[in-house]
Amino acid sequence: MTQLDQEYDNLIHDILENGIDDGDRTGTGTRSVVGRQIRFDVDLDAFPIVTEKHIVWNSLWAELVWMIQGRTNVGFLHEHDVHIWDEWADESGEVGPVYGKQWRDWNGTDQLQQVVDGLRENPTSRRHLVSAWNVDDIPKMGLPPCHFSFQFLSKPQEKSDRRQLHVMVNQRSADTALGLPWNWTSYATLLALIAKLTDHEPGEVIWNGGDVHLYKNHFEQAKKVLELDETYEPPSLKIDDINSLDDIDHSTIELVGYESGPFIKAPVAV
Repeated sequence: MTQLDQEYDNLIHDILENGIDDGDRTGTGTRSVVGRQIRFDVDLDAFPIVTEKHIVWNSLWAELVWMIQGRTNVGFLHEHDVHIWDEWADESGEVGPVYGKQWRDWNGTDQLQQVVDGLRENPTSRRHLVSAWNVDDIPKMGLPPCHFSFQFLSKPQEKSDRRQLHVMVNQRSADTALGLPWNWTSYATLLALIAKLTDHEPGEVIWNGGDVHLYKNHFEQAKKVLELDETYEPPSLKIDDINSLDDIDHSTIELVGYESGPFIKAPVAV
């Protein structure tokens, strides 16, 4: 069992055993814990992705490219057979000024490019931060951001001339059965890309969750995860040479050797 599989199992146990039952916006009902932190290393030769159940990597990667490119129309996702945002899109396919729009164009500011420039020019700064929580734009969004900010932290290494890059992610709401394992690997991938662009070695993802929950109609699926006992080796991640954010497209990255347990389907609460 990989570190991320163990962290995932521990979190599911925590919610089922210690969580508090409550209502929620969707009317489904949840069991949740408040304020949790998960930390894991990003090693390109043993890449962090849950293996005990199947994560649809192609969909995860397409969504991340969609965000990095600042897109807000699901047409791009449909080109890659990804439909995870359809429930929040209007008749023209627009989901409003969600993640990518804020990352790349917060009222005219390209936050992600500022981070890349800052890490290259002033890596010791503690201001390498991106926020998606644009208060004025929240009413225009099909779904307000769940993972709403992230901060890159560059630190020296004792036995290397290269600095190491970490990312701390803040998530207000975490759907543990469906979205959370996806979010962890998505930010591990983003960290690997930004490290590549800024001549760093990837370090840790530090994930902070606010309301960390299981929907009540996901309990059986979560328990099934805990029953899985097959062990799989982690895959590796291959990244093409890239010089700028504009170089990142669907062909930039390849996940090699990903083997996993079964895909466990669960309904999406809208």
